[in-house]
Amino acid sequence: MIISIASGKGGTGKTTVATNLAISLEKDVQFLDCDVEEPNAHLFLDPTIVKKEQVVAFVPQVDLEKCTFCRKCMDICRFGAMAVLKKDVMVFENLCHSCGGCFAVCSENAIMEKERSLGTIEHGVMDHISFTNGRLEIGQVMVPPIIKKVRSFTNFETITIIDAPPGTSCPVIAAMKGADFVLLVTEPTPFGLHDLKLAVETVKLLGIPHGLVINRAGLGNDDVKSYAKKQEIPILMEIPFDKKIAKIYSNGQMIVDSLPGYREKFQELFDKIMQLMENRENR
Repeated sequence: MIISIASGKGGTGKTTVATNLAISLEKDVQFLDCDVEEPNAHLFLDPTIVKKEQVVAFVPQVDLEKCTFCRKCMDICRFGAMAVLKKDVMVFENLCHSCGGCFAVCSENAIMEKERSLGTIEHGVMDHISFTNGRLEIGQVMVPPIIKKVRSFTNFETITIIDAPPGTSCPVIAAMKGADFVLLVTEPTPFGLHDLKLAVETVKLLGIPHGLVINRAGLGNDDVKSYAKKQEIPILMEIPFDKKIAKIYSNGQMIVDSLPGYREKFQELFDKIMQLMENRENR
């Protein structure tokens, strides 16, 4: 069972929901932090890191003595990562998607593979949780390869919770694609509703069952609830706009450890997800 926890915008409480859900389950859980540009789940789960590894991509390096400057490599590249001049070939590594097209079309074998470091992967443990996160290297822009690497460690024999990046762009799709259920986290504000609509369109496009958690409930108005009812999106949990919860979060603590009853509420959230999936299978 793979549950991807996502949001249309940052700051809605996505990581709060993901980490507290993982902690509350009294069974083995895998946690994948795919918010690789700014991973922060480790600040709350505090896992013991047992292994680190580099994520690399292969980019072209041209041997100018062999190159005939035929432009085939430039023509096949759809990302503008290569520019063939009269007596030189320029490679823009940050634009390269490592597709290998340039290697395939070079009849002179003038293109070699060069490693480019994209970021790191960390593996750790915390009680019943196995933890993996990715961290994009400063100055790099290729986010999906890091997320795909994190996703490659998915254990299909256990419950996997994915903390997806905010937004609705390619990194989010990489974190949601292949999930059994997407739990969308929003807030009852005009900005929250606007970006929730974008997130719902993305999830529907991927054809993944989904439900909603409203964080900071009571802060704004009922427009999010009206939208959810109109779109037939089940609201599975509401977390109130509460100074005590904000204080717990700011101290890097867990809601389920600090406030009575919240462990059971997050367990109920998981049960509701499982019930939705069971009903869907029965249909």
